[in-house]
Amino acid sequence: MTIAEKGELIIRDIKNESGVNPASIFRNIARKEYMSIHGPEHHILDGASILVAYKNAGGDIDLDSALNKLMYEGLRMPGAMCGLWGICGAISSVGAALAIIDGTGPLSTDGTWGEHMKFTAEAAAELGRINGPRCCKRDAMTAFKNGIKYINSHYEVKLESDDIKCEFKALNVQCINERCPYYG
Repeated sequence: MTIAEKGELIIRDIKNESGVNPASIFRNIARKEYMSIHGPEHHILDGASILVAYKNAGGDIDLDSALNKLMYEGLRMPGAMCGLWGICGAISSVGAALAIIDGTGPLSTDGTWGEHMKFTAEAAAELGRINGPRCCKRDAMTAFKNGIKYINSHYEVKLESDDIKCEFKALNVQCINERCPYYG
């Protein structure tokens, strides 16, 4: 199955989610049989989880349009960018979701361009402290933790979070176990 085909399934299934907790939405979709433990399909799923939670919390976006744009952006992000480019696809995906919410582009001067850069820098710094190897689930949870904080402080909606504990460690042969803040 191609990443684009997985993306279509993610977009189809995520529209059925009703919660305001992006990590919970993510876990519901990440358990699907078409999802891999690691892979660039996370570059679609992670931002889509933020968009759905934002919309469900009362955020003013056209969800279909936003998800289509997120999928387009997610498909442009290559796999293994965390190790090869030095920036995590989960963080980039959530950053893309923020840009979609705000209508931010490369020429934006309303402050959102800089605010999104601060979000990605803070989330990436946290991943840098944790260190590798890659784990798309750990990276997604870190992106959500920072994304929820960002959204709750910048918008008139409130997303929920939970005490995130990993349920995917048995599937990840590179799991860092106790070094992971979500291990338990």
